Amino acid sequence: MNPSRGGGRAAPPGALLVDQDGTTADTEPIWMAAETDLAGRHGATWTPEMAREMVGRSLLGSARLLIDHAGLPMAPEQTVEALLDFVGGAIRRDGVPWLPGIRELLARMHVRGVPCALVTSTYSRVAREVVEASRSLPGGGFDLLVAGEDVAHPKPAPDAYLMAAARLGADIGDCLVLEDSPSGVAAGLASGAHVIAIPCVVPVEARPGLSRLRSAEELTDEVVFRVMSGEAVDTVGP
Repeated sequence: MNPSRGGGRAAPPGALLVDQDGTTADTEPIWMAAETDLAGRHGATWTPEMAREMVGRSLLGSARLLIDHAGLPMAPEQTVEALLDFVGGAIRRDGVPWLPGIRELLARMHVRGVPCALVTSTYSRVAREVVEASRSLPGGGFDLLVAGEDVAHPKPAPDAYLMAAARLGADIGDCLVLEDSPSGVAAGLASGAHVIAIPCVVPVEARPGLSRLRSAEELTDEVVFRVMSGEAVDTVGP
């Protein structure tokens, strides 16, 4: 980390805990394509407005919303499986669409000895594809996966972030969470971690104690220090 303005050394986070869809990877368009494809196969219309309602929800919650909006003749569990098949297939075929700055951030954290976890509402059969791909990155990518089926209470409950910190042996109050959705931000803040929102598909409103950036490329060592020191850094604006 860079020295602070006061001349001291900035302590790195105890762990970096990062959401997947819309934060680590530009996969929200793939999920939206999966929803549109599934609705279309059953003669229903799926609009961008409907798709934005799904962002940040648990997979089962998203499936129920899709069933209600599109009138799908499927159980929620069947709907989840169909969506996972589509998204997982796209990632295996085309690779992980990493968002700008994420790979570089993971590499810098590993140089500093900061463990990194992927913490997502997506189920492990898809999230493992992202974790495995990350291991070819400089420093080795993600050390841990906490997926949607690992917790009884998904985001916006804090359980997934608390589990990730505990498994990495880190105090949640010393952890840095990166999120893109209001639901994920709520989970991070409720856990007691320092939280940075990087809005992707849906806006994240400003609130006390929340930092907001336009991209992970803005997450320099200096910004990490400021956030971990308790400052709310906001480059998104009103």
